[in-house]
Amino acid sequence: MTLTPSARSVAADLEAALDLLADYRGRDDGDAGAEPLPSLLAQCVAMRDGFPEPQPMRSIHHFACTGGTLLSRCVAALPNTVLLSEIDPLSRAKLEPTYPKTEFAPHDILLHLLRADHRVDQAVVVEAFQAAITTTLTALARRGQRLVLRDHPHSQFCTGVDAASRQTVHEMLVQCCRVKALVTVRHPLDSFASLDALGWRQFSPFTLEAYGQRYLAFLTRHASLPVLRYEDFVAEPQAGLERICGHLDLPYEPLSIDLIGAVAISGDSGRSGSNITPRPRRAVPPAIEAQRGDPAYLRLCAQLGYDP
Repeated sequence: MTLTPSARSVAADLEAALDLLADYRGRDDGDAGAEPLPSLLAQCVAMRDGFPEPQPMRSIHHFACTGGTLLSRCVAALPNTVLLSEIDPLSRAKLEPTYPKTEFAPHDILLHLLRADHRVDQAVVVEAFQAAITTTLTALARRGQRLVLRDHPHSQFCTGVDAASRQTVHEMLVQCCRVKALVTVRHPLDSFASLDALGWRQFSPFTLEAYGQRYLAFLTRHASLPVLRYEDFVAEPQAGLERICGHLDLPYEPLSIDLIGAVAISGDSGRSGSNITPRPRRAVPPAIEAQRGDPAYLRLCAQLGYDP
């Protein structure tokens, strides 16, 4: 193995430290029969060569107001798990007029690239994102940690953006990583009514029919992924978490459910609290109630196994 000058310097420092340790051990009469210390550098090389297969990239995909934050907090509470919440490198959310271009964002390279989009091709942003993901995935794996990404499909499918004009986050990930992914859903009537209550009317027409069309487009783009329903999860949280761990190839830890109160992530816009139990449906506004017979909404409910 050929070492660079900097690596040779580090190796020399390590060997000098080992010499000091060996000298110290040699002064201990009770340790006269101990084996000499092996080269720490050789140990590091052996560890490097003995690394298992790289960890897969794990990802969770869901619409806004579908209970995704609760499920993601449970995942974030798993041992040795690092969760990145609400990630979409091509999101235009912070490019709206309400976010001035002078906003201080010293650590957000992708945002600055997006702000210069008339000079920077979209492909450059995607490549920068992929490079950051692969670097982070590898670095965490060396420390025995697992990376999970929760994306933000709302930016692509529920705004004025043409969803078909760009890649999904999942499509970006599979180009650079081995991916284990999962889609989570909630009854579309509940999630649409929540969008309405929060004032997140970011597509037009803002109707249950248009929402159904957008949701179906999202599911089509993620058709290869397993689907977990939020209602099934809250009915049996432990069984639900075990299913999530199975799909994402994560070690299941039952105690993680009890630790979610200590986990804070972005996107927690729904009902507060850490008690995971089914809750009654909020009142549906009459204007939305009247749309429950629309074709795309009915197709969506049928595909997800919900009564309309």
